[in-house]
Order: sequence, then structure tokens, then C-alpha cells
Amino acid sequence: MTRGDRLDEYRRKRDLSQSGEPSGGRRKGGGDQFVVQRHDASSLHFDFRLQVGEVLVSWAVPKGPSVDPGEKRLAVRTEDHPVDYADFEGRIPSDQYGGGTVVVWDSGTYQNLTEKDGREVPVTDAVEDGHLVVRLDGEKLAGAFAMTRMRGRDQWLLVKKDDQGADRRRKPAKTQPESVLSGWTNEDLEDQ
Repeated sequence: MTRGDRLDEYRRKRDLSQSGEPSGGRRKGGGDQFVVQRHDASSLHFDFRLQVGEVLVSWAVPKGPSVDPGEKRLAVRTEDHPVDYADFEGRIPSDQYGGGTVVVWDSGTYQNLTEKDGREVPVTDAVEDGHLVVRLDGEKLAGAFAMTRMRGRDQWLLVKKDDQGADRRRKPAKTQPESVLSGWTNEDLEDQ
């Protein structure tokens, strides 16, 4: 599938001249980037995105990622986003798709840990197969996380692996609402 094909749904849902969202240019840097955006739209949720080639493969996580291995979080697969979306912060007008505020809650790099029969499974294949394990190196999230598709194509579970990044007491989705890029919160953007 070409890059244009992978972003067709993203572009079809939005009027980019009105929403202010990126249209699909290249982001500075490269490699395996991840971003989690705190998106206060019709309901507050967190958008978990992994760079896979030229796009950000995306899931909406209603309660946000947890660093407690005992907590399973619903993650709903959404359309792929352009790689330059990883730096997007702002206010999408309320009459536009996804209207509300967006901040970069966490970002960094990830490493694919998905294996089958002792061999690494490429991320694209892991997503297609419905099971993915990655190690995140971010400011708020660190260590291994597993994602497993539950029903149909869209509903997944996001679970923290029990490793050095696990912490059953810490609740970053509730206690750390600020952006790792700007220091802004969604509330700060509502006032602009």
C-alpha cells in the first residue's frame, strides 16, 4: 500500500484548511517514533501512535495508557495519520472532525519486541496479525507494552508488561496532563 493510500481516510475525514492539522509532510528525524496525544474532543481520550514507515498507526485509548501491568486498557484502532502529526498541538475547531484540543502528552522512540517462533515479526505484520509488543522510551512511558486485538478489526487491549517501567502506584494519565513539548495542558489551549 502506498503512502497516499494509507492517508486517504485521514484526509477524507478532515477539511485540513479549517482544522489546522498536518497534511502529510515529513517529520524531522526518522526511525521508530511513538507519540501519545491527549485529545479533549467530544470525550477526553489519548491517541497512541506508532510510526510504521511513512505513517503513524493509531489507536484511541479512552482512559489513557497505564503503567500498571494489572490494568488492561481498551484501544480502538483509528485511521493512520501522517508522520508530521507527531508534533501537532492545537485546537481543532468544534465544527471539524475531532474538534477539541490536542497536546503531545508523551513521545520518544520505540523498539519492536514482537516475536513468533523466536523470530522478530515486522510491525506491519504484527498489526495485521493482531498482536504487537513494543518497548517505549518516552518521558512518561517506558518499558514494554503489549497490544492485542480482541473483536473485529478495531478493538484492542493495551497492557503494560511487568518490567522496569512498571509502577502500580503511578497514574500518569490522571496526574500528568501537560505536554512534553510545550508544557501546555488541553485547558491552556481552550483559552487561546
